[in-house]
Amino acid sequence: MRIGIDLGGTKIAAVLLDPDGTERARHRADTPRGYAETLAALAAAVAALEEQAGVRRDATVGLCLPGIVDAAAGTVRAVNLPWLDGRPFAADLSQALGRPVRIANDANAFVLSEAVDGAAAGVPLVFGIILGTGVGGGIVADRRILAGANALAGEWGHNPLPWRTAEDGPPVPCGCGREGCIETLLCGTGLARLHLRRTGEALAPPEIAARARSGEAQAVATLRHHADTLARALAAVINLLDPDAIVVGGGLSDLPGLYDAVPALWGRWALSPAPRTRLIRARHGAESGMRGAAWLWPLS
Repeated sequence: MRIGIDLGGTKIAAVLLDPDGTERARHRADTPRGYAETLAALAAAVAALEEQAGVRRDATVGLCLPGIVDAAAGTVRAVNLPWLDGRPFAADLSQALGRPVRIANDANAFVLSEAVDGAAAGVPLVFGIILGTGVGGGIVADRRILAGANALAGEWGHNPLPWRTAEDGPPVPCGCGREGCIETLLCGTGLARLHLRRTGEALAPPEIAARARSGEAQAVATLRHHADTLARALAAVINLLDPDAIVVGGGLSDLPGLYDAVPALWGRWALSPAPRTRLIRARHGAESGMRGAAWLWPLS
C-alpha cells in the first residue's frame, strides 16, 4: 500500500492506493497555518486513510507541495507555506509518522503520476507542463523524476519566451522578480491580458474558451496566438530535451484546439521540422499531484 499527499496552501488532499494504483481511501482537510499544526494534520491524514482502508500502519508515504524541494537536505521553500521554510520538514514528518517519507515538488509529482499510470504511461521520457495560475513543469525518465542539482529541472516557465514578436506585447514583470518570462504569457492572467490587448475586452480564460468554442472570431484569434506562443516555448524544450511526450495539466489544459494547433506549429522552430513528440492531456487532472506523491515509492 502507498499513500500520496498533496499539501497545498489551503488544503491537504491525500489518497491511499493499492499496488496496482487502485484507490482504496481518500482524505481532504484544510491546511493549518503553522509548522507543528501542519505536521499534526498530515499525521492525522495518514491515520485516517489507513483506518478507512482497514490496513496496518505500514503504507509508504510520499508528499508533494508547491515549492523547491531539496531532497538531500530534507528542506523545502514554498511561498504558500512559509512556515516550512528552512525547517527539517522531511525528518520531522518522518518522526511524526513513524516511517520514512519522500517529498517532491507538485509539478514533478504531476508528471510522475501521468508517466506511471496516466496519459503518458509507458513513455520513456516525459516532459509535463501545468498551465494555470502559473506555469510549472517537470521531467520524468523511465518513471523517475529528474529533479536536477538545484531542484530546478523542468522550470521552463521562468525562462524568457524564445522567438518573441511584437504581437506578444511588451515584457511584463513576473512573480519570480524578472520580466518577460514564459509564465507571464501562457498563464491564465497572460491569456486574459492577451485578449484585452487584442480586443479591448476584459474576459476571464473560461469565457474566452467558451466564446472560441462558439466560433467567435476574436476569441478564436486570441487562442490561436496563445497556441503559437506555447508552440515556440515548447519547441525550445524539444530542442533541448527531445521528450517522447509532453503531457499538459492545469486549468488551461482544456482550451479548445490546443492539442491540434500546437503540434502543427512547433515544427517551425524545432530543429526537427516534424517532431514525433506527442502533446497529450493529463488523465488524472487535479488528482495527479497526490497520485504522483504516492508513486515516489516505486514498486519493488
